[in-house]
Amino acid sequence: MSRYQSKLLNPELLESLGNMNVKARGLVEGIIAGMHRSPHRGGSVEFAEYSEYTPGQELRHIDWRVYGKSDKYYVKQFQDETNLRVFLVMDGSGSMGFQGETAPWTKLECVSTLAAAIGYLVLKQGDSVGALHRDAFLPASSKRTHLEDLLHLLENLPSSGDAGLLKCLETIVERAKGRARVLVFSDMLDADEDVLTMLKILKRRRYDLSVFHVHDPAEMDLPYENLTIFEGMEEDGELLAEPDDLRDEYLKAIRAHIKRVESACHESNIEYHRFLSTDSLENVALAFLRGSA
Repeated sequence: MSRYQSKLLNPELLESLGNMNVKARGLVEGIIAGMHRSPHRGGSVEFAEYSEYTPGQELRHIDWRVYGKSDKYYVKQFQDETNLRVFLVMDGSGSMGFQGETAPWTKLECVSTLAAAIGYLVLKQGDSVGALHRDAFLPASSKRTHLEDLLHLLENLPSSGDAGLLKCLETIVERAKGRARVLVFSDMLDADEDVLTMLKILKRRRYDLSVFHVHDPAEMDLPYENLTIFEGMEEDGELLAEPDDLRDEYLKAIRAHIKRVESACHESNIEYHRFLSTDSLENVALAFLRGSA
């Protein structure tokens, strides 16, 4: 593993997770028993790509429909489903930079630390991990030196503008072919109907999805008392108001939004974890690791 030093690699968190593994939900062969990447390709697993036929290959893998169109022989290659790939989808929006008075860090710092720990475990167990946000895509790799690239991306996430979650999910479909675990780290404030629909589409396409939905405690109770300037963190302007005049309607709206996101995930069998930026990341990570088989 790389010796790259990063503030995101929390030694206490990594020690608490010990030798736990990131698993592929719903897969049995090779995952629970072995947990390691399979180096071979085989015919009883998922189709991955085509390659031109060479003498000596099994004729049963030739795709005759492709031959009929191209007059060339191509064989199907299969990616063994025990070769676990994990993609970390990171929300780098302005709202993720929020830090209330009781929180030790921003929401972005919180989920980046969690994502770094999960990525570390994936590489440690010999599997592949990649990551992306609205402006960058890091392909999945299992190389020992890949940790440095992963941490560099997580350390340099933007914290402005919108989340670009829809773009990220579309990128997964375009560039992460075949089966994969997709972990979304976000406050989900940009999770409109298009985003929720795209999550459902990915699930139907056999991606294993998990959503890590983070909030700052101040977002959940609006604790302010005096005349306050509320500033939109995603270029939404400012509002000078008495918190008491806004609290009831705000709390009603935020709770309704959370319920909508949570319900959409549960209806599509998408693993859902909601937590505060003040919660123990050890507990959040353990809940994921114990429930991901």
